[in-house]
Amino acid sequence: MYKTKPLDHLVLIAGALFLILPVVVAFMTSTHTAAEIHRSGLTIVPGDNFVGTYEKVLTQKGGFTGQVTGLNMVLNSLILGIGFAVGKIVLSMTAAYAIVYFRFRFATLAFWIIFTTLLLPLEVRIMPSYEVMSKLGLLNSYTGLIVPLLASATGTFYFRQFFKSVPEELLEAARIDGAGPVKFFIDILIPLSRTMMSAIFIIMFVYGWNQYLWPMLMTTDEKFFTLMRGIKSILQVWVGSQIPDYNEAFALAVLAMLPPVLIVVIFQRWFIKGLTESDK
Repeated sequence: MYKTKPLDHLVLIAGALFLILPVVVAFMTSTHTAAEIHRSGLTIVPGDNFVGTYEKVLTQKGGFTGQVTGLNMVLNSLILGIGFAVGKIVLSMTAAYAIVYFRFRFATLAFWIIFTTLLLPLEVRIMPSYEVMSKLGLLNSYTGLIVPLLASATGTFYFRQFFKSVPEELLEAARIDGAGPVKFFIDILIPLSRTMMSAIFIIMFVYGWNQYLWPMLMTTDEKFFTLMRGIKSILQVWVGSQIPDYNEAFALAVLAMLPPVLIVVIFQRWFIKGLTESDK
């Protein structure tokens, strides 16, 4: 056992404060009125407008149509995050399974072609993707929001490395027992991959939840707006002497942090285990 030094604790505490302080400032600022924030700026002192601000951003209808609420935007962000994470896991697992266990010609080449898509982020292919979704009539739909984001190699790479570490004896035992490819995949590989699936789910959920550019292009109907777009639309209001609702924007920012933070905190043990586990 290594002996812990006081300096180690100081470094950890300083790093934690460095990461937490902006969140605390955003939360405390959100409890003040927009006029107070406009006049005094950011603050670390709590205000007396906490209940009013958060109740308003969650329940009050607004936007150009007067029908969208914060809860609607939270739901849209959840659908995008969960749909993206689940779709990515399904697509990545099946692709990795085919590459590792179906010894077809050019399997390695196929993997490297998939892997090179890491060099083409969404921003590079955003216009062709948008044109395809437009021609398919998938603008302003959850399908159009989720499906184009699934095409990347991150999950395929992780699952390929995981499947390659599974002992060959399991495959041979499954063959002897008469298990076909589908049964082997469902009954053996999926249970073994639970921790890896959890780790990939967390990574992909946070990525999908934080998307801003793609939902902004894909949605013109307010009922499909995500939380990230809602924050931006609040800050764009500046007409005459009207002050943007800074407190509501900060409140939405705090709400936007909660689901990813909760998922990471709750599943952190599975997350670490899924990325580091080597024994199958």
